[in-house]
Amino acid sequence: MRLRNMPYLERPLQLIAAKKWMLLLTLMAFLLGKAMILDELSPFAIAFFAVVFFMRRDYLLPVSVAILAGSLFAPFPVPLIIAGELLVFYLIHRGLNAYDHAEVSYAPLMVFVSSFVVKLITIMTGSAFTWYSLMMGAFDAILSFVLALVFIQAIPVFTYRKKNYQLRSEEILCLIILLASVMTGAVGWTVYSMSVEHILSRYLILVFALVGGAPLGASVGVVTGLILSLADISAIYQMSLLAFSGMLAGMLREGKKGAVMMGMLLGSSILSIYFNGPAGVMTSTWESCAAIVLFLLTPKSVITMISKYVPGTNDHSKSQHEYAKRVRDLTAERVNQFSRVFRQLSQSFGQVASTEEISKRSGEVDHFMNAIAEGACSTCFKRSHCWDAKFYQTYQYMTGVMTAVEENPEITDQQIPKEWMRICGKTYEVLQEMKYQYGLYQHDMQWKRQIYDSRHLVADQLSGVSQVMEDLAREIQREGQAMHRQEEQIREALEQLGLSIQGIEIISLDPGHVEIEIVHAFTRGYDECRKIIAPLLSDILDEHIAVNHESSISSKDGLATVMFGSAKTFEITTGIAGAAKGGDMLSGDSFSMVELGNGTFAVALSDGMGNGERAKLESSTALNILEQLLQSGMDERLAIKSVNSILMLRSPDEVYATVDMALIDQYTAETTFMKIASTPSFIKRGHEVIPVSASNLPIGIIQDIEVDLVTLKLQAGDIVIMMTDGIYDAPGHAVNKELWMKRMIQEIDSEDPQQIADILLEKVIRYQQNVIHDDMTVVVGKVEHYRPEWTTLHVPGLERMERPRTVS
Repeated sequence: MRLRNMPYLERPLQLIAAKKWMLLLTLMAFLLGKAMILDELSPFAIAFFAVVFFMRRDYLLPVSVAILAGSLFAPFPVPLIIAGELLVFYLIHRGLNAYDHAEVSYAPLMVFVSSFVVKLITIMTGSAFTWYSLMMGAFDAILSFVLALVFIQAIPVFTYRKKNYQLRSEEILCLIILLASVMTGAVGWTVYSMSVEHILSRYLILVFALVGGAPLGASVGVVTGLILSLADISAIYQMSLLAFSGMLAGMLREGKKGAVMMGMLLGSSILSIYFNGPAGVMTSTWESCAAIVLFLLTPKSVITMISKYVPGTNDHSKSQHEYAKRVRDLTAERVNQFSRVFRQLSQSFGQVASTEEISKRSGEVDHFMNAIAEGACSTCFKRSHCWDAKFYQTYQYMTGVMTAVEENPEITDQQIPKEWMRICGKTYEVLQEMKYQYGLYQHDMQWKRQIYDSRHLVADQLSGVSQVMEDLAREIQREGQAMHRQEEQIREALEQLGLSIQGIEIISLDPGHVEIEIVHAFTRGYDECRKIIAPLLSDILDEHIAVNHESSISSKDGLATVMFGSAKTFEITTGIAGAAKGGDMLSGDSFSMVELGNGTFAVALSDGMGNGERAKLESSTALNILEQLLQSGMDERLAIKSVNSILMLRSPDEVYATVDMALIDQYTAETTFMKIASTPSFIKRGHEVIPVSASNLPIGIIQDIEVDLVTLKLQAGDIVIMMTDGIYDAPGHAVNKELWMKRMIQEIDSEDPQQIADILLEKVIRYQQNVIHDDMTVVVGKVEHYRPEWTTLHVPGLERMERPRTVS
């Protein structure tokens, strides 16, 4: 039977759930229509009506009826006054609407005018006119004005479908005033001698004390008690009773519902002893018990929903975290969508036939045949004989001429075989037409190659952008855990040393990728960051920590924000030496030693074709573009191919450049050598010299360049020596260049990179009898263990920090 009747119950419940906010506002309107202050002022009704009028016009009819119905329970002539205020407000709105000024910002002023006009008419038509009655009417209008401002902030919490889960402090205060005003409508109602407004006010304090703790509980008690005492001046003591009860209940919030209820019962009972007799104490106790019963009946979902509105609560923090996670996931998904679009565009541009395939299409042959037939053969009397009767023989003849012209574009009619002269009577005209059409064909093919190369460049760039965006999406989706305990551990350790720490935020504790931001009051000239804080963090984390960045927040207060991060395990010291061909000032070689920003140090060398300014421009352009692409996160092979395409499109001339680059990971010393048509590099490890070579064509010559990368694990003390062909080819062709260079490097006793570069260059120039036949450049980089300037600082009793894993 119960299951059979369920459909009849579900529909009313669904209707109530759908109209819950309208029903709530209607109930509030009924109580506000009855609410009064000092037994003669009724400012709540018109203010509530005005805000609902502008913000939820669809609720206006039930709210208006509820206000008028509630006013019927107030003393006469309050119902007539409220009805008149609603009517005047509606007329004012009609007037402003005619001039397009009916906006919610005008609502408080419209409420003031409506209330004051109706009160003034009531006073003027009354039995006796007094200055006191006029002052009270003006006071009523001012209260209506203020309440309209308050309700504008509070009512959206009940009306907006998409809630803002981060209410400001003033919005919370306005919400409390609205709820306390609604309770004013219950003044005078009793249940078994218990006051309804006292029960509701204490229930409200229990809810907010559990949600926001002592500050919010005390604030709700003060505001609620103040408004209720204005409605009933004999209950002025309720303000202090509710404030003390709210504070005590909030202080016990950690004990959950049971402790909060005990705090409320204890606080209200203690103050009731001072203000009331034995009977009053029992009544107050029973009112608190009734509020506790309502509090126990309140669903947990309601408490959780209210917690989401109040900043500082766990539910609020959780809702903010979930919102941030949704935004992060949506952003990452959007970036992934763009990445897929760029990858699809890259594949579309890459689906182009090669230049060789284009040149072999049968359509090109047909084009030649038609063009020659329309040109040289159009006026020939043997046209029909050649192209109709002997088509196959003529086609072979034309194909042979085409082949001859392709092999020698400057061919003359005397060089054509005699049998062709017998076949065709206009050999010279055919040859000239063929050469003309072949010139057009070559010009057309040149532009086709340019378009083909441009498409490949665009395809490579789009593919690189897609890869960078994929990496960005993965970084966005990384989610770090809250590390409050670790932050507090660092704060305590620093404060033990007498440092003033204003704030600590741990961004990452991953080994090798630590990021910690600290705001502290620094003392100018003492450099506490590098001398104290970084060594202390190094001891706590068991990892070298260094200062990555620092900036002053306020020079007046002496505050600075300092970013600490993992110090690199290895550091690279470099040296460079070079000479231009013939002793000139400008060399065609370019070099670079730069930190790429992700813990990778790049040592690069490039040799442009030829010498002088043009070669310098090509080599420096290749290095600069390559560095920027690698810094953006693009793959090494794709970056090289992009640079190759750019150099090919920059000029139709044959210009190229070699690239020799070593990418050294400063955390692991793993090194990737990119050698594009460059000479071998050498690694000096003690007395051993290890050559590193790869066979790749220079960039800027052909489109489909193959990139061969060499990866090696270097050790502390290894010296990487890179050079251009001006140095490597110095001994000439009759000598084994690799063995000769290894012996030259082994003979150098110095460990300093700059001295090695200078000595090697000097040895090569002396070997060539002080004649510089080509541009010479040598770059030397030494891998050494990083030694911090300050050793770790140990504080007795301080344990090492536990690093939580990062959830991705």
